[in-house]
Amino acid sequence: MKRIVSLTLVVLMICALLVSCNTVEKTGAWENATYRRDMEFGEGAKTVEVEVKAEDQSITFTIHTDKETLGAALLEHELIAGEESQFGLYVKFVNGIEADYDKDGTYWGFYKNGEMMMVGVDGAVIADGEHYELVKE
Repeated sequence: MKRIVSLTLVVLMICALLVSCNTVEKTGAWENATYRRDMEFGEGAKTVEVEVKAEDQSITFTIHTDKETLGAALLEHELIAGEESQFGLYVKFVNGIEADYDKDGTYWGFYKNGEMMMVGVDGAVIADGEHYELVKE
């Protein structure tokens, strides 16, 4: 009887862990994603969250950093890539997912607490506890 109860508790704990880990399906835009579940990166005095949304799925990166801008923190962990332009970094890849306006009319929208940012990621000075969104649009 003790074995059955113990086994049941172990199975329930594993199920709870799997449910608590936000994981997205490897379909569509997420096929080439580097990460498909919530992740934490780095060490530093500031902690920011970056939610990556593509299609109807999303994951959140928690980044601990001493970098001044969000772009520098994301580049440090190779979470974004793009091209330098006269306006700053033009983000084409987030978490391995491509959005290229010239190819397919999509781009990475950049938001803070649901409001569109008026600067790019490399111009966004960060403070502890902030929440950003990168949305494939």
